[in-house]
Amino acid sequence: MTKDAKIPQDLATAPAPARHGLWHRWFSGRAQKLSHSTQFVIAATVILGLTMFFVGKLVSERIENAAVQSAAEAGAQYMDTFLEPYVQDMTDDNLLSPESIQALDRVTQSRAMKQHIASIKIWRADGTVVYSTNKAITNHKFAPDEITEALKGKVVTDLEGLTQDENEYERKLEMPLYEIYAPLRDSNSMKVIAVGEFYEKASSLKREINRVRQQVWAVVGAATLAMLTLLFFIVRRGDKIIQRQQVALQARLQEQTRLHASNAELQHKVATATQEFSRVNELTLRRIGADLHDGPAQLLTLILIRLDDLAENCSAVDQESMETIRGAATDALREVRDLSRGLALPEINDLSLVQELQLVAQRHEQRTGTGVKLILGPLPKVAPLPLKLCLYRFVQETLNNAFRHANGEGQVIQARYVNGVLDISVHDSGPGMMEDAMQPRTAGRTRLGLAGLRYRVESLGGLFNIDSGASGTSVSAQFRL
Repeated sequence: MTKDAKIPQDLATAPAPARHGLWHRWFSGRAQKLSHSTQFVIAATVILGLTMFFVGKLVSERIENAAVQSAAEAGAQYMDTFLEPYVQDMTDDNLLSPESIQALDRVTQSRAMKQHIASIKIWRADGTVVYSTNKAITNHKFAPDEITEALKGKVVTDLEGLTQDENEYERKLEMPLYEIYAPLRDSNSMKVIAVGEFYEKASSLKREINRVRQQVWAVVGAATLAMLTLLFFIVRRGDKIIQRQQVALQARLQEQTRLHASNAELQHKVATATQEFSRVNELTLRRIGADLHDGPAQLLTLILIRLDDLAENCSAVDQESMETIRGAATDALREVRDLSRGLALPEINDLSLVQELQLVAQRHEQRTGTGVKLILGPLPKVAPLPLKLCLYRFVQETLNNAFRHANGEGQVIQARYVNGVLDISVHDSGPGMMEDAMQPRTAGRTRLGLAGLRYRVESLGGLFNIDSGASGTSVSAQFRL
């Protein structure tokens, strides 16, 4: 016995609560190993087999009933010819005369009759047997259930029923019989006056019924097999198509997975390169600021000192020219220092995002003398340096724009971190911006402030947006961390 053959026995010996689960797992495992076409054919065989079984059973029963009924009607007509002449005297007194009984005995004992008919009974309407091949039941009364339909003029037959009390003689014959109840009529009025019951030998009829039944089951079986074969080839073809499509889909899925991994790697490289570029850019700006402070600023300071020395030995006319030059140099020095301070890298390496936003707001308030309101939600405690630099420059530039264009009115910084998304925005309550002013390019001029903000935010994969109206301007950025 193989291992697979032992499994049902193991399942049968399992405890009742666990047996269902074991059977389920066993059948599930077997089903998973079968192809879809095989599973379909098994299911179709069960369903179609049961359907065709009931169809074959119904057809064979109908044919059997029709054959028996046809034979019964033929036998009834045959027997009517022999029996009706001898029951005509029952029209008057419901009894058979001795002459009629003797004549019936001669008929039933004839060779021709014995070849087909095993027994005869004649019933009165009240259920009394007035004549029988078995003399022991003559003039005995039985339940009239069997003759009720025959008294209505119908021919009634039964191939299997020999269980009634009046059938004791026929059961002893031990041969297949079918009983026929035929109405016997008055020759003048055609009124049913008695019922003739005779038992015809059923050997030949049963052989014919069995032959027809075998033919029916052969046709049903062939049709079922043909349908199952056709269904198998159709489903098998579909199964092969599905398998080919599954292979193609798996290959495409593997290719998509490979492309996704390659794309993720490229995105990682792009993000790394962008962050490195941002860091290098900030270092470059810091170097430029330092160079401005140490180079042109120092030269302008030296020019101012020399101008002070020359002013002591100049005439009144030259003194006025000196003041003009001194004022221009002073303005140039102030601008150079402002540029160098703006380009310098802020001290945010060791600051959290909250501390960074507080620092940029504080410096703006000190430089402009305006107020800045902070509305901060939960923020990440740790952030990469490129993002911190981007946020610092974003807030610094938008606050400068709010000071220049809205006089610093209603300056608000809002920031929060929800579901992996960092939202930050700067609002003011100024008169708003013109539609063309919100575009990066206008009439051939590039707006460096807005363009720089947008490029800086988008270089880190963020979203940049400007919303401006009569109630003020809002500049927002969104980053997915």
